[in-house]
Amino acid sequence: MTTVRVGTRGSHLALTQTGTVADALRKTTKVDTELVTITTDGDRSNEPLSRAGGVGLFTGALRDSLLAGDCDVIVHSLKDLPTAPHPDLVVAAIPRRVDARDALCARGDLTLDTLPEGARVGTGSPRRRAQLLARRPDLDVVDIRGNVDTRLGFVTDGTLDAVILAAAGLERIGRGAAVTDYLSLERWPTAPGQGALAVEVRRGQEHLVRALEHKNTRAVVEAERQLLALLEAGCSAPVGAHAFIDNDLIFLTGRVYSTDGSTILTASHAAYWPDVDAPREIAERAAAELRAAGADDLIAADTGATND
Repeated sequence: MTTVRVGTRGSHLALTQTGTVADALRKTTKVDTELVTITTDGDRSNEPLSRAGGVGLFTGALRDSLLAGDCDVIVHSLKDLPTAPHPDLVVAAIPRRVDARDALCARGDLTLDTLPEGARVGTGSPRRRAQLLARRPDLDVVDIRGNVDTRLGFVTDGTLDAVILAAAGLERIGRGAAVTDYLSLERWPTAPGQGALAVEVRRGQEHLVRALEHKNTRAVVEAERQLLALLEAGCSAPVGAHAFIDNDLIFLTGRVYSTDGSTILTASHAAYWPDVDAPREIAERAAAELRAAGADDLIAADTGATND
């Protein structure tokens, strides 16, 4: 194969992060790359994520194009990728993760603690909504959609006092200066896999991108995503997770929120690393603890279903 065709969404952020993957692939394998832009259901819809249907919203069209042979590799923001394995596709590489934090972008350099009572804060994420209301129940949380520049524009034009976005996305497109407050992962765990990219190929073609794999990143994001899967929660559910490796231990903290932020369930577990079963083990223990505490009821209340 002389040229590897890399499929991507057409947003500024998607093109930028896919471009970094294509560049890394070209440097490590000496194979030419070509970007193929694909429009997804998430790009067509203006509905808030809580109503548009989170699972597969940004990934389905990319996967269809890969299966059809229109491209050889696709790149996802890992937090958008469904946790269930695909029968014909495989995430063959997860490059090194960047900043997993959420970031507040507010007028006048305000922080989450200094926003005035009743301030209007925009987000399209049920998790972020729940976290905002848990910490600042006085805020007016507004559902928004749109790309990073559109969302930042709501603050610039005075429509909103602040928005919350992924720090990784802001940094990737050079908009880090808009951040007025980084939200610590200890107090504010983010979406499972946030800050990481997933490079997916057809089964049997893993060799195309294997050089991009980062072992420790895969371990921590697999712990986070397995927790989400075990809770039977979609990627738009009010669930936050943060895993990290420190010396010979891997740690995982998971939190499940009620949509109004009034209830928070937390579980934290650790295991020895690099035991290959450690990510699964800590996810299983955290999921069991959260379910025993009532996580199923909170997730069902959010989805409007008794079982996902």
